[in-house]
Amino acid sequence: MTYGFDRYLRHDELTRWLHDTAAAHPALMTVESYGRSHEGRELWIATLTDASTGAHDTKPAHWVDANIHSVEVTAGVAALWLIQHLVSGFGTDDTVSRALRTRTFYVVPRVNPDGVEWALADSPRYRRSSVRAWPWRDAHRAPGLHQRDIDGDGRVLSMRIADPNGAWMVSDADPRLMVPVPVEGTAPGVARYRLLAEGELVDHDGFTVPTPAPPEGLDMNRNFPAGWGTSVRGSGDHPLSEPEIDALVRAMVARPNICGYNAFHTSGGVLLRPSSVASDSTLPPMDLWTWTQLGERGAALTGYPVHSVFEDFTWDKKVTMSGAADDWVYEHLGIYGWTTEFWDVIHAATGTKQSTHFWYVGPTPDEELAVLRWSDEHHPEMHVDWYPYDHPQLGPVELGGWDEMCTWTNPPLARLAQEVRPHAEFAVFQALAAPELEVIHTRCVALGGDTWRIEVGVANTGWLPTDVSAKARAEHLVLPVVGTLEGAEVVGGPARLELGQLEGRSGARFRDRVDGTPDRALATWVVRAAPGTEVRVRVTHQRAGASDAVVVVGA
Repeated sequence: MTYGFDRYLRHDELTRWLHDTAAAHPALMTVESYGRSHEGRELWIATLTDASTGAHDTKPAHWVDANIHSVEVTAGVAALWLIQHLVSGFGTDDTVSRALRTRTFYVVPRVNPDGVEWALADSPRYRRSSVRAWPWRDAHRAPGLHQRDIDGDGRVLSMRIADPNGAWMVSDADPRLMVPVPVEGTAPGVARYRLLAEGELVDHDGFTVPTPAPPEGLDMNRNFPAGWGTSVRGSGDHPLSEPEIDALVRAMVARPNICGYNAFHTSGGVLLRPSSVASDSTLPPMDLWTWTQLGERGAALTGYPVHSVFEDFTWDKKVTMSGAADDWVYEHLGIYGWTTEFWDVIHAATGTKQSTHFWYVGPTPDEELAVLRWSDEHHPEMHVDWYPYDHPQLGPVELGGWDEMCTWTNPPLARLAQEVRPHAEFAVFQALAAPELEVIHTRCVALGGDTWRIEVGVANTGWLPTDVSAKARAEHLVLPVVGTLEGAEVVGGPARLELGQLEGRSGARFRDRVDGTPDRALATWVVRAAPGTEVRVRVTHQRAGASDAVVVVGA
């Protein structure tokens, strides 16, 4: 199946593309199901590594997942682009080739296939994430307005209703735009409107229009164990209550070689990092510095600025976004997590980044006007002129305004590829920052008779330490480097040696230019064997991978 990254794939197409790509690159990619969604769809994970240099679980790994939120479909395109970037770059791109020879990538292109199917349907239904009814198990729809495509044109737009007390009026700059009525009100005769989402009313009383939450009120990115709480909107019945999140967490924990994490979302055009619930002053200084170093390269590669979720993106510090994936991977696994929010339409239109509080306050009238002018020139499908519609409960209304699916939430289809392209390079960069175990020294010393001392020197040749973060070290989340020996009788000690954690290059500048060798460890065994015996040594670490050596006794 060919795919041009210029549209969104339904679940069946996604499944076919993944399996076709794996079949075309059997030495680089495998696809397997790690669970099923609420509606029974397979949850796919792609594993990418050069199988000729070792199994996927013997190399440090980078994890990417996408589309936990249903309408954020650009995220899934970015995950597929990463897969294509890796398989097409192997053998032609030196950086990609090195990454696949020495690292593993785990890519989950669609965490939430059910919600995406609703969003991409011919008559779409937009939900935050899962389609499971919650908190009312019977899918009860409370009285009020429920968003849906009421005229069957495949879009969910806005409705405007003439109302002398409405909060909106037509813009003087462009009659297609609605702007807030100013504090002092309007002059006599100026038309005012009430704005609503396109949808239908349940149990309409003829006067009020409540806007209740939809029956499917879950937010699966609040269902992770770290910081989970019942006060968080959409958090679910308990941590991991949703099958998609339970399966995801189990899949990650089953792969202890994961050293880095990236969740793909929309929108905002930013790279977000933890914490979502606490200030930067609560983070270990070394971890904050490391995030800054990684983020500087990410910003340079993608053009997206880096922000702390709590410090920069949380408007009300008393209402935090806890239970999120990037917090969980840091708090419970001790790895650096990133949330990439693709697409900033204001930046596309003006060259200026949108406010970090955009999610709360929305665009200014000047920003909306700039986006409209830009869409007129480049992507006129983004905005729909207002047109009359006879609403079954409200009577005469007008439908129109922004098609938010391809304006504020996702880029126009023609811009998909250029928007996601540089983020594959950032994923590869993060993977190559991982620790990497390597045997760099061996020696066999005769002790008399058939007794020998075998020395094996191992080094972490990667940038990060073997346990990745100060958080992981402080909470003992990662097992030490282990050396094992086979092929000779070990005398006077164990055949299995624990060698601790090894520093990476990331800490060099904090050692006053007196490096020492905190990145190295020496394993020593005393063995009994005949000259010429081949002794096999294997050094392993759950995150930094494995390295083997053969020592010939007496050579």
